[in-house]
Amino acid sequence: MFEGQARIGVDVGGTFTDAVLEVGDRRFTSKVLTTPRDPEQGCMQCIEEMLRHAGLGPDAVGVIVHGTTLATNSIIERKGATTSLLTTEGFRDTLQMGTEGRPDQYDINVTQPEPLVPRRRRITVEERLNSRGEVLVPLTTGKLDAVLPILDAAGTESLAIAFLHSYANPVHERLAREHLSRCRPDWSVSLSCEVSPEFREFERFSTTCANAYVRPLMERYLTAFAAQLRQRGFVCPLLLMLSSGGLTTVEIAKAFPVRLVESGPAGGAIFAQGIAAAHGIEKAVSFDMGGTTAKICLIDDTRAQTSRRFEVARVYRFRRDSGLPLRIPVIEMVEIGAGGGSIAGIDALGRIAVGPQSAGSDPGPACYGRGGRRATVTDANLVMGRIDPEGFAGGRMALTTRDAQDALMADVGQPMSVSLETAAFGVTEIVCENMATAVRVHAIESGKNVDDRTLIAFGGAAPLHACQLARKLGIRRIIVPRHAGVGSAVGFLRAPISYEVVRTFHQRVDAFEAEAVNTVIRDMEDEAKGYVRMAAGPAALSIRRQAYMRYQGQGHEIAVDVPNGRFDASAGAGLQALFDEEYRAVFGRDIGTVAAAEVVAWRVTAGTAPFPDPFSGPFSGPARADASRGAAPAPISRPVLDPAFESPVACAVHDRETLESGFSVSGPAILAEDETSTVVDVRFEAAVLPGGDVELRQRAP
Repeated sequence: MFEGQARIGVDVGGTFTDAVLEVGDRRFTSKVLTTPRDPEQGCMQCIEEMLRHAGLGPDAVGVIVHGTTLATNSIIERKGATTSLLTTEGFRDTLQMGTEGRPDQYDINVTQPEPLVPRRRRITVEERLNSRGEVLVPLTTGKLDAVLPILDAAGTESLAIAFLHSYANPVHERLAREHLSRCRPDWSVSLSCEVSPEFREFERFSTTCANAYVRPLMERYLTAFAAQLRQRGFVCPLLLMLSSGGLTTVEIAKAFPVRLVESGPAGGAIFAQGIAAAHGIEKAVSFDMGGTTAKICLIDDTRAQTSRRFEVARVYRFRRDSGLPLRIPVIEMVEIGAGGGSIAGIDALGRIAVGPQSAGSDPGPACYGRGGRRATVTDANLVMGRIDPEGFAGGRMALTTRDAQDALMADVGQPMSVSLETAAFGVTEIVCENMATAVRVHAIESGKNVDDRTLIAFGGAAPLHACQLARKLGIRRIIVPRHAGVGSAVGFLRAPISYEVVRTFHQRVDAFEAEAVNTVIRDMEDEAKGYVRMAAGPAALSIRRQAYMRYQGQGHEIAVDVPNGRFDASAGAGLQALFDEEYRAVFGRDIGTVAAAEVVAWRVTAGTAPFPDPFSGPFSGPARADASRGAAPAPISRPVLDPAFESPVACAVHDRETLESGFSVSGPAILAEDETSTVVDVRFEAAVLPGGDVELRQRAP
């Protein structure tokens, strides 16, 4: 698929828009400031810049893969559509009550996230199904007509329909959509039986409301972006990155935009998976730090952790049950407000605080010279000498050191009565400690260790902080891949075209109904394959099945891989054995001798094979598209504040693009490139590996 044609990946972040173009054995990259009012403008700027330097026209492009934070940001910033919820009579307050989980059990003043749909726009209708999907109270068009004036009075633009037990039988939800769409054709309508057909009403209701909330915005954006591409002469497919790590079409993304909330970070996780596989790394920590946020993901056996539950817009950093739950297939990671643009200051206790607020791209950090006056992490790195003010973003964006110095002293140095250098170092220490805390908590919640892992650092800011973070976590090995500054965009081009279908269908393994399960899974496979075929055409597809299982009486389940093919009457015993084995791997023991297992939900994933990495030639940055590597020039030197010393020290700065395999250097040193720079502190040694990735190892004390 797309053989011999150029392929483009574009990642819109909160601060920067990153892009990569691959054609044959050449790779071109671009990084520009995000244009938040019209994100497609930044995308087109990147695409046209790369094509110009590659000497290609739009007709040479075989596919464009896109990921965006637009859906996430609209939820966090509460800038979505005016959304109403239509639900079963008696369940109006499900969104408000939640699961009664609390981020802090002993805080009597705990703050809970506000639902996206306020109570005045949560409307009920008389209807009812039981847990088997049998109709107890019928829904009629007359009942729907009665609620229309209420929905109109609420100013409804987008409608979420979520009835009790609709995962077992969607008949009432589909009737409601058919009738209401006929009466109000301008409304955008989302059904829970399609968005999240699983039990647990709170998560299903919340996910459906989130989908409805962002759907009109995403439909407008994707329509505008696709139209701009057509106007510029592009006829290739536009694919969207899903939070699960697969690709899908624009049409599916418009219908289910909630599945895009982690599309950019998912691309980064795919990128890190490929790096782990290339270097035979069994245990890794993916560390993706951009201009607005940092994303942490654990990778085992070259596969990132996945989940069906994700929280967005958390009120308390690092704490579960403090955000809006979304029940969608997602690569499991922790995301915190710790990026280059994270704002630094002094809190009420007189301590340095960094994030989660960000300067973004407009106005950006103080050193950007675009009107920003608040100190940020980027300002601190510039003052410490880690960033070259003339070489930032390949020299296309000059930074103003004086503005960074003034902001740091005003926001941190003067309030704490410390020097400029101490203020800058303090900001980087706090942001790294915030990230280290997030990694530790995430690892503990996953029952895993951190100090025996390799840190894979990418994103525009991660290589600047990798050594500092690794020391806090006790990690001794770091990999900084080639093209780290645009890692998520590269990951888009490695992702398979895939789609996941999850459906609640309860089965006890000691009373397993094989034919009923076969029917459900066949329908799920047909649905998943249908979505994939829309983008992949006749390409060969693989199928992966999982059962979400627990012992009877337990409240939560774990995922168990199950074989393909039809189940027979003996399948229950096989599922019990598979579950016992997986349970032992997670918890160290099983209780299969005293408790039978049950399946609460099934997951089917259909997809193509991941796209291989064809890159083997020299790096081709946009400013030096045809540059020859040749002999590495002598490094320059500039003063850099290394925490091991009390004052700045002379640091060798090497142009990473010119370094051949086998090159090594001991810290302090900097390996500079267009999109980022790798800081090698005095405790580490760096070496260029075959293929161009950089390995950093901490020296023995």
